[in-house]
Amino acid sequence: MQTVPVMISTKDLAYLSDMFEWNFTASKVANHYSKEVQKEEIKSFILKVAEVHKENCEKCIQMLGGNYEN
Repeated sequence: MQTVPVMISTKDLAYLSDMFEWNFTASKVANHYSKEVQKEEIKSFILKVAEVHKENCEKCIQMLGGNYEN
């Protein structure tokens, strides 16, 4: 039986790139707004949102076989 080669199509790569950009931008925006708010409860929530988007960026990189380090 033949095995499927480990590769990614151009279309998939473009979509992963878009997903990374969406999440990277959302993380940056959330971090920015976390510095603008005064209430700690809201700031904490916004930082959690930023962290979720950062984790999504890391997952995109992992799908491409990259090594992400903080």
